[in-house]
Parts: sequence; C-alpha cells; structure tokens
Amino acid sequence: MSDKNRYTPKNQPNAKTTPFDNAEEAWLWFILAQEARNEGARFTAGAGLVTRPCEPTDILNCIDRLYRHRRLVMDHLLVLRHYGKRQLPPDPRRVKEVRAFALWKEALERIEPVLVTKGIVRPKLSLPKPGRYWAHQAVIYEGGLSA
Repeated sequence: MSDKNRYTPKNQPNAKTTPFDNAEEAWLWFILAQEARNEGARFTAGAGLVTRPCEPTDILNCIDRLYRHRRLVMDHLLVLRHYGKRQLPPDPRRVKEVRAFALWKEALERIEPVLVTKGIVRPKLSLPKPGRYWAHQAVIYEGGLSA
C-alpha cells in the first residue's frame, strides 16, 4: 500500500473532549475498545457518544512505557487485564481478591499521574493543606438567628 492511499484522521483541536474522571475509568474504556477492535470494529475519531481526548493506543503506549521503565510489573498487567475484561475492579472484601485489589490499586496509582499529564484524565482537586497556624486564618460565623 502506498503512502498516498493511507488514511490518517485529522486532529481536531477545536473539538470538545471529555477527559476521564480517573485512571480506572480510562482503563475500563481502553479494555472495551480493545475487545471491540479484536472483534473487528473499526474506529473513527470523535464518532462515539462522548469524545475522548485520546485514542485507545495512547493508553496502551502509556502502559507500555511504564512497563519498560519497571513502574509496572507483569503481575500488575495480568490483574489489569483480568479485571478489565470483567469490567469490575477486584473486591477487597473477598479473600481471593485481596492481593489482586492491592495490585490493581497500585497499578492505577502509577498510571494516573501519566494520564493526567497527557490530559487524558482530569486532575484531582486537592484542598490546600492547613499550615501550622491555620486557626489564625479561620473565620467564625458570628451572625445570630433572628426570630
């Protein structure tokens, strides 16, 4: 196939995209997309109900890079794949899933900062930590109730 016949979708910078709320949501979406691709589905950028800021391969590339840098190990990947196909995270209340839950949580904690940096996952809002003299800055409501 020549380069002239190869189709490359155009990047749409003005398109409104919706980042994922967390790495778990991104991972479960990725697994569904990969299963659809394995069953023969063809992807068109921006054709879904919700336009995402990435393609499934972008998440795969992040996972691959973390694995090559030894931030993720094979146990992480096996747990992510198994529970991703089930579309349910491991349940820490089940004795047989306690270790899987720990691996799942650890893997997603390592994946999330990378996805946030790339704009795939929405950054978490964090409240400022109170300083040493936080009580001096506190405001007390002194209004009375009127009868």
